[in-house]
Amino acid sequence: MENRKSATAERHAASPSGLPLEAVVTANDLRDWDAERDLGYPGQFPFTRGVYPTMYRGRLWTTRQYAGFGSAVESNKRYRYLLAQGVKGLSVAFDLPTQIGMDSDHILALGEVGKVGVAIDSLEDMQTLFDGIPLETVSTSMTINSTAAILLALYVAVAKQQGANLQRLAGTVQNDILKEYIARGTYIYPLRPAMRIVTDIFAWCRHELPNWNAISISGYHIREAGSTDVQEVAFTLANGIAYVEAAISAGLAVDEFAPQLSFFFNSHNELLMQIAKFRAARRLWARTMRERFGARDPRSLMLRFHAQTAGSSLTAQQPENNLVRVALQSLAAVLGGCQSLHANALDEALALPTEQSALLALRTQQIIAQETGVVNTTDPVAGSYAIEKLTDEIEAAAREYISKIDAMGGVLRAVETGYIQQEIQKSAFEYQNAVDSGEQVVVGVNRFQTEDEKPIPTLRIDPEIERTQIARLNSLRARRDSKKAQAALAEIERRARTTENLMPVILTAVEAYATVGEISDALRRAFGEYQESVVI
Repeated sequence: MENRKSATAERHAASPSGLPLEAVVTANDLRDWDAERDLGYPGQFPFTRGVYPTMYRGRLWTTRQYAGFGSAVESNKRYRYLLAQGVKGLSVAFDLPTQIGMDSDHILALGEVGKVGVAIDSLEDMQTLFDGIPLETVSTSMTINSTAAILLALYVAVAKQQGANLQRLAGTVQNDILKEYIARGTYIYPLRPAMRIVTDIFAWCRHELPNWNAISISGYHIREAGSTDVQEVAFTLANGIAYVEAAISAGLAVDEFAPQLSFFFNSHNELLMQIAKFRAARRLWARTMRERFGARDPRSLMLRFHAQTAGSSLTAQQPENNLVRVALQSLAAVLGGCQSLHANALDEALALPTEQSALLALRTQQIIAQETGVVNTTDPVAGSYAIEKLTDEIEAAAREYISKIDAMGGVLRAVETGYIQQEIQKSAFEYQNAVDSGEQVVVGVNRFQTEDEKPIPTLRIDPEIERTQIARLNSLRARRDSKKAQAALAEIERRARTTENLMPVILTAVEAYATVGEISDALRRAFGEYQESVVI
């Protein structure tokens, strides 16, 4: 028996994050742990146990399904379907040209229109996207960064046309440009003018959209790029610190904008690690906002977060296994206290989700909410020796990373020198080596393989959609008031060379039917484009 125990302890000696995992954790392992200081109560500082006192007994998390493909017509049909099936919030995926500020007829957009998300070129497309969906009654998350100001203005313009009260609009614009330089690559402008756009959105939302989350500081893509869980927390919160510092430098008081900050995390495979990660991030952010920035409004201290199950964990082999992965990852997000959740579909390692696979992903969330009983007790994992120890260790390791970044001069300098990118690349390399060697088991890939797998149905984007989208765009340009659109674009370029807030003139431009590409080009002329440093 002793030999079996030793072998088990050895086999699970460390997590992919490098944290030691004990076979048995006792109270003695919680060094200097104080329940009142480190745990507290739900809805109270340091918010380890959740940002609200009753959590899901008072209100369930918002069930979202990240969706968008082809043209606005196709995506609108999917949104209406999901809403009819019980989705409580929309989550919009945009195609690559929209993400990098190119219209559908740009030469570099060829073959990419509508492929990884919906193609949005103008207010006309945005009107179609939300046709028949009252924006005042639905919460919408938009995964958009470099062109976040433009897409937010388009959303607001549609809401205005619907007669909505802008003070009641609820949702999130991702607007997290730092992680684009770190992990995704859909940047346009140099770092500093890009940060200026971020803080312009903060300032504008404070007055115009008080119930809107002006940013979703995203660790999800950092984790998808290959970071460890500790690095996800550390680099995400370091980015959050940079945004707070930038907003304060722009003249905003911390308690004026901090309540509109939100976060976005990845819920990966290791169940206990994910739960602890979310709790550690929440506690570390609360302490950082109070100790570092002197925030006093309790809402400024709350790390409210959306979670998405891990796309990088999905496998093309035995794709039905992904249903199980997603269910466990979703459960981890719920036990970790998320405010909204997207569950990936089983076919996403192969293509965009079919309607049926998207429905199964939604039902996964609904089963957790309605059948498991985990929503009936707020933070049911609190006091678990293993969970509390992991929470402490993740927080301590993340603090160490943040201290290193501070010593370098902050996140912008750490990105410019490639430090953060190198750390992620190193972790990704080590993880892949572990998979290749079989040390890290991936069921159906490097163990428990089967032969003669049957293909599953996948979604295919009709190439005709691209031609139709370009025709719509050309028709719009021919019909609009060109003088009005050009005047608005000239004003954007002029204002970009000053310190004036860009959001009002961007809103004017989209209402004049200036396109996403045209507005982005006006800003390119003023700001230039970012040239990535080679990281070796």
